[in-house]
Amino acid sequence: MTSRRSLPRLAAGVLGISLTLSAVPAAAESRPTAAPTVSEQQVMPHLRALQRIADRNGGNRAHGTKGYADSVAYVKRALDRAGFRTRLVPFTHAGATGDNLIADWPGGDPDHVVLTGAHLDSVKEGPGINDNGSGSAAVLAAALQVAESGPTPERHLRFAWWGAEEQGLIGSESYVNGLLEAERRRIDVYLNFDQAGSRNTRQWLVVHDDEHGETEAQQAFEAWFAERSIPTFDIGVGGSDHESFGNAGIPSSGFSTGISDCIHEACDDLANVDPRTETTSADAIVGVLWKLAATTPRH
Repeated sequence: MTSRRSLPRLAAGVLGISLTLSAVPAAAESRPTAAPTVSEQQVMPHLRALQRIADRNGGNRAHGTKGYADSVAYVKRALDRAGFRTRLVPFTHAGATGDNLIADWPGGDPDHVVLTGAHLDSVKEGPGINDNGSGSAAVLAAALQVAESGPTPERHLRFAWWGAEEQGLIGSESYVNGLLEAERRRIDVYLNFDQAGSRNTRQWLVVHDDEHGETEAQQAFEAWFAERSIPTFDIGVGGSDHESFGNAGIPSSGFSTGISDCIHEACDDLANVDPRTETTSADAIVGVLWKLAATTPRH
């Protein structure tokens, strides 16, 4: 996990939320609409599915295993049913091939992409349900809620699930290195979520990318939490897949709920995730995506 760089504080501000929906008549297109919310019943089934996949495959979902391949297939099926354009981007590491899963929501300015992601693999020692089934499930629940709400965003929304993070950010690094320079420039911000459901969470750790001057997403997350009187804590870029994007000069934000019990152990199972924390994380992702998607790009 990323090291902490500042004192705990309660983020200030109120998140303004609006989005043009495809079903709204032209005369009402400018009318603000509230962001949809995510319930426990919408996010926790995904974690239970990942636990079952690990149980069927030797207790883990690590790179190069059937457990990881089945995890990718599960997420892809859900996205395909919801109307996303999905694709698998293969990479090879340690003699094994894995896939990054990329999902694009139709519409939005392709020159201004908001990319949201989480790593889907576990270590070989356990099922990785908090690290990082929780981040993967929260991003999936957010993506499906966006699809259900049917937005026509100003910016293009892309979602990703990375492989082989536990072996050194391999999947996300492979993806970034495979992008043309023009493609990198089209990504306005990358949002990363790693360990989104830790038990005993008292504050959400929000990524501040000072090096690249990213403030829009960071402030939106802090405002979302502040509106609900949830404390936040500043952390820098590093220790998870946002580092791959930072190394390529792509601004990033996102959050974590901190290092959980049983990290990288067999006991990182479904019981290691707090459903309320997990649901709050998924809800925050939707709220901020709703705001960013509705914002006209500034450059």
